[in-house]
Parts: sequence; structure tokens; C-alpha cells
Amino acid sequence: CGVHAASRHDRLYSRPFIESFEETPMLVAVLTYMGYGILTIFGYLRDFLRHWKIERCHIAREREEQQDFVPLYQDFENFYTRNLYMRIRDNWNRPICSVPGEKMDLMERVSHDFNWTFKYTGRVVPDVINLGSYNYLGFAENQGPCADAAAQITMTYGAGVASTRQEIGNLDRHEEMEKLVAKFLGLESAMAFGMGFATNSMNIPALVGKGCLILSDELNHASLVLGARLSGSTIRVFKHNNMQSLEKLLREAIVHGQPRTHRPWKKILIVVEGIYRYAYVNKIVWHSFVPLGGFRRFSSINAY
Repeated sequence: CGVHAASRHDRLYSRPFIESFEETPMLVAVLTYMGYGILTIFGYLRDFLRHWKIERCHIAREREEQQDFVPLYQDFENFYTRNLYMRIRDNWNRPICSVPGEKMDLMERVSHDFNWTFKYTGRVVPDVINLGSYNYLGFAENQGPCADAAAQITMTYGAGVASTRQEIGNLDRHEEMEKLVAKFLGLESAMAFGMGFATNSMNIPALVGKGCLILSDELNHASLVLGARLSGSTIRVFKHNNMQSLEKLLREAIVHGQPRTHRPWKKILIVVEGIYRYAYVNKIVWHSFVPLGGFRRFSSINAY
């Protein structure tokens, strides 16, 4: 649904803008928070009963011989794991026994120790809707047009190039894809990579360094955040998908330049994602200042 989001930013920006996103129903939000609230209250009650030896369930707490070890988590994280996560752990990390397509088969499991360990019953739960797998284009299927096309390309080009593109691993399909991506995004050029986390964390330091500025979306993936920090550039964060916030920072960067010296930034890198938090499909837009004051646009697309 389209939501008019200008009211949230009227204090900062005079021009309204439109954001489109799906809002969480109020009833769902309230029930969710109520559920976690009830679990939290009972968790503190159970910790109190365990402390005074009233509750004899020792499975849901640390073993006595480990009490003197340096804790790996903060106190509340331990509390959350013991009393909340373990109660509902069976909802996550469900083992599958089929391809992770639009539907998949789950292996049924049961627990007799408050979800600390599981045992398989041997029964299979068929045709469960898959809502947690990276299968946007259908490549996870073992039949259909994607599988047939992958088999045909494998027969033509082999299973892989076994080398970097800079050496002997560049194919005509790589260049064809880059031209198609650049045309789709309306950019001058594009670069395609075959990796996710390493692409962002290792290539951003190759693009910018000291004396450069990175404008990063506040919800960018950890790989982008790590790459920005490793680059040694100055980092400024703008509000998620908020072009007014980005424009404000960009204008200030152009007008004021670098701190203290006020010299122009060597480069300004604007880093955003294509799909946030759900997959390593990121778009990096690079605005590089050239001597005549123009811009050069660059796009990097990597899919994991």
C-alpha cells in the first residue's frame, strides 16, 4: 500500500515523498508483543523459582560446572535463550528433505527436553509453503525452465570457469549480463560478481579510501558496513530509502567538503541495497567527482 510519509519528516524536509510498503496489522503486532511479554514475565518467575530451588528443571539453565566460565552472552541474552527462544525454538531451523522450491518437504521432529535437542520421528510433512529460502528466480527447483536452462548452459560452458575474470575466467555471458544490468538501471556500466559478502566487504575498500565519503543506508547489510569501515573513508548514514535525507547529506558534503580542511571529497560513494536483509542482492551506486564537476555513475550487482 502507498503511504504518504512526509509527515514524519516535515521538520527536516519541505518536499513530501511517497513510500510504498506493507504495514503490519495492528492485531498481529499487539498479539506478538503480548506473547513475548507473557513469556518474559514467566521467564523471570521461573528464574526466581530456580534460584530458590523450588523448580527442579535444570535443563533450561547453565550447568553448575560452567558457572565460573567467562560468559559468551550478556545476561539478558542468556535469559532470552533460556526462557523465550528455547520455548519456541521448534519454529526455526526446520530440516528439509526436498529441494527448497516454492514448496518443500519437512522432516518431523519432537523434543523431550524443552527444545534443547530434537529426535526425528521418521515422518515427512509434505508440500509446506517455503517463505524463508533465497529462490526469487526459481533456481532452486530441479525441474522447469530454470533447471533446463542451467543444464544446457552447463553442457556449453562447463560447471565453472575455475579462475577470476581478470585472468582467464571472463565469458561473453558475463559481459552480456553486465550490459543488460546497466541498461536496466539506466547507468553507464555495471560489474557482476559471483560472491556476496566478500564482494561488498572487499571491493568497497578498492573503490574508496582515505579522503573519500561513503553515504550508507541505515539498513545496509553487514557486508556493506564492514567494507565501508575497512576502506578508511568517512561514513555518514542516511535514513532508509529516504531520498530527502540522502540529498541533504550529499548537498552538505558538496558544500562543506572534508572536516577541518574543507577540501572537496576525492570520491563520494552512495551505498544502497536492492533487497534488504533477505538476500545478498545489492546495488552499489558510485558517484565520482571529476575535475569539471561532472559525475560518473557506476553500478555493481552481486547475487549470492
